[in-house]
Amino acid sequence: MMERLNRACLGFCAGAIAALVFHQGLAEVFDLLGIGSMRAFRTTPTWPLGLPAIVSLTFGGGLYGAFFAVVSTRLTCSHRLAALVYGFILGILALFVFLPLRGIPMLHDGAIWPICRTLILNVSWGLGLSLILPWLQP
Repeated sequence: MMERLNRACLGFCAGAIAALVFHQGLAEVFDLLGIGSMRAFRTTPTWPLGLPAIVSLTFGGGLYGAFFAVVSTRLTCSHRLAALVYGFILGILALFVFLPLRGIPMLHDGAIWPICRTLILNVSWGLGLSLILPWLQP
């Protein structure tokens, strides 16, 4: 039981760091290149609690990282590949569930680049998780 709790805590930390460094770092690169409309490290309030967007994103990344850290012990495939696929699945979930909850049209109303950007950002978070999590574990 303590081992799972330990893995969950480390996964939370890895997911939060990956959200700040990989997800938001790439969002900033997209913005600087002029190919993204989403500013990184936003402090605008988010639904439903009114927390700054960066706090909400970091906490969400931590929760998803904790879940992955606990579940990944049962996987037989490469953890890096599993984290990339997990990031992709979370991107799909964002497109169909989380964005509509925030008032953004499902699948960005079919616009190709925003869909690709969402998936790329989430896969980059998965890559970050796969790199950071083993580094944090004893």
